[in-house]
Amino acid sequence: MAGWNADTAAGALGAAVTLVEGSNFCISLTNGDIVPGLPHGLFYEDTRILSCWKLSVDGQPVEALASDVKQPYRVLFAGRVPRRDGRADSPLVVERLREVDTGITEQITVRNYSGLPAECVIALEVESDFADLFEVKEARVQRTWQETRQVEAHSLIIRATWQEITKGVNIDGGPAAVVTPEAVTYRTTVPPHGQWNAQLRVAPWGVEGTLPRVHLDKETLSPSDRRRQEWVGKIPLVHMGNRSIERTLRRSYEDLGALRIEDPKHPERVVVAAGAPWFMALFGRDSLWASTMALPVDPSLALGTLQTLADLQGSVVDPLSEEEPGKILHEVRLDVSSGLALGGKSAYYGSVDATPLFLMVLGEVSRWGFAKETIADLQPHADRAMDWIWNYGDRDGDGFVEYARLNDRGLINQGWKDSWDGINFADGTLAEAPIALSEVQGYVYSACLASAWMAHEVGDEAKAAQLRARALRLKQQFNDRFWLPDKGYFAIALDGHKRPVDACASNMGHCLATGIVDDDKAPSVVEHLMSDRMFSGWGVRTLADDMDAYNPVSYHNGSVWPHDNAIIQVGLMRYGFVEEAQRISTALLEAAEFSDGRLPELFCGFSREAFSAPVPYPTACSPQAWAATTPIMLVSTLMRYDPDVSQGGIWMDPVLPESYGDLHIANAPIGEGRININISGSSVSVDGLPEGMVFHRGYLPWVGDLMQGDPDRDL
Repeated sequence: MAGWNADTAAGALGAAVTLVEGSNFCISLTNGDIVPGLPHGLFYEDTRILSCWKLSVDGQPVEALASDVKQPYRVLFAGRVPRRDGRADSPLVVERLREVDTGITEQITVRNYSGLPAECVIALEVESDFADLFEVKEARVQRTWQETRQVEAHSLIIRATWQEITKGVNIDGGPAAVVTPEAVTYRTTVPPHGQWNAQLRVAPWGVEGTLPRVHLDKETLSPSDRRRQEWVGKIPLVHMGNRSIERTLRRSYEDLGALRIEDPKHPERVVVAAGAPWFMALFGRDSLWASTMALPVDPSLALGTLQTLADLQGSVVDPLSEEEPGKILHEVRLDVSSGLALGGKSAYYGSVDATPLFLMVLGEVSRWGFAKETIADLQPHADRAMDWIWNYGDRDGDGFVEYARLNDRGLINQGWKDSWDGINFADGTLAEAPIALSEVQGYVYSACLASAWMAHEVGDEAKAAQLRARALRLKQQFNDRFWLPDKGYFAIALDGHKRPVDACASNMGHCLATGIVDDDKAPSVVEHLMSDRMFSGWGVRTLADDMDAYNPVSYHNGSVWPHDNAIIQVGLMRYGFVEEAQRISTALLEAAEFSDGRLPELFCGFSREAFSAPVPYPTACSPQAWAATTPIMLVSTLMRYDPDVSQGGIWMDPVLPESYGDLHIANAPIGEGRININISGSSVSVDGLPEGMVFHRGYLPWVGDLMQGDPDRDL
């Protein structure tokens, strides 16, 4: 963990297809094969239950023609079988329709386009190494499992034991299959201009309810289809004049739906996993940001994320997992048995920003109309989180929250730029811990004000005043210590010697979003963010291109992250830089056009002048939660859409560019009701408001502005 930053040997997926459904996922080549030695596989509860799944026809691999991802959990592969006589065109075409749920269901179809019958031997080579996800991700599969293989009728059951742990997988080839310990084989004659097909099922051994076959025909809904239908039925329906942006928003909805996972202790609770393939788990920072961005689509995701993180909130001091009382975790896994990940535990707490983000998101969620007792139940956790900020987060009592890992296996950097080289000076020198990140001070500032406002709303004015005073004191300290007057921007951090880390980085855009930046400094910050040094044409780079550590193909030192830009856009709007906010939004939405409407986790920082399309980052997660929710946040920010059920109103004052066209949203959630929003030019209307709610054509003052003024101000 200490040095991992996505550039591991296993990270180089190359041309791969990733399917995801809940916490289960499958990675393969574009012809559908899962190849040993590559970071491929079928994963169930963070274990690779299928490490080889290679299809051959008459002993020859299938040549890839196309792979069409129908839904995030379903794909159709097309390929052809090379001719035995060496001629170019083959009459045999192979289709593989694959769906991921608890395991995979795969339907194989061989089509014969010749006028002669084709005798075929169709075989699937099968292996399972039961490697832990971290072993695969870091290309260091170390354990050797004691394996047994058993053939039962048309099924192959592979079981394996390591120490006292036993795992297994069941491969069911159907009645026509000839099953051996090494492969599942079919012998058939495909008629002239005809076809042959078979369906296989792969599922974890011993898991109840995983083996019933899934029908993949168009008339029958699979469990994943039903889950998707339930999701589609509860989220807004968007129509936009700009069809490309509409497609991107709908793709975001699809990906967000696929990345939802259940809290196993509370199945009614749904949270957001960070991203596929390697981060199908609850992450404090990622899941909080993603669920916040998705509030206009489904506020219950943010509530479920808060509740689950609250249940897992730190309670003891444990240097190995970096747990501390009140701290919000960095990452939690469902089933890590290898001892290779996160100090051998299922939860790891090495995050400096998840705790203040927890408070920020709670403040946001409280405005969306959940029952008061639901929010009140989270208040003790909020108080414990605030205690962590001042008792553990501020390690030396200087008023700033900083981090230093508590053991040599923990993450070196513990903010969102968590690669080992993510925090550096302008001359490329790495910053030394303890490190106080600029954006984290902004998160703490915003967390204090959100908490102050919630205290005010329940009548606890003494608590509100104390939190407000802390926020204002932090803002003054921040602008005094982090501002670099000779450069005109904020330091990315203070290092262990309290020196400003003077790299020009995107982190200061997060500071704009939280409101911690003094008004007189904002124009200079925006000028730097939107300069050619930082703005690539596709978005703001993580690091300016004249910094010594800049590398357009690095993870955090010059790449472009969509979620980073969405947060920056919020800051631009907060300080009144509408044109710049529109520019960022348009650039990212145009970038999505080059990847079928899906924004990846990140892409390279090359300029738009040099490359006419965004250059993919080789190991980017796709889909990834906060990238999937970025388009939602981009559009809702330009809508200036601010519901506040506790204040009895919805505020909206759109500044959508003309090129976006008209926007119509049906079934948008608010409180206990659903509303319709129509934006056409300068005309705005809202239909179906719940009783007692009023639409205001205007911009709701930010809670920070209110708490710095009179908290009794009439909205």
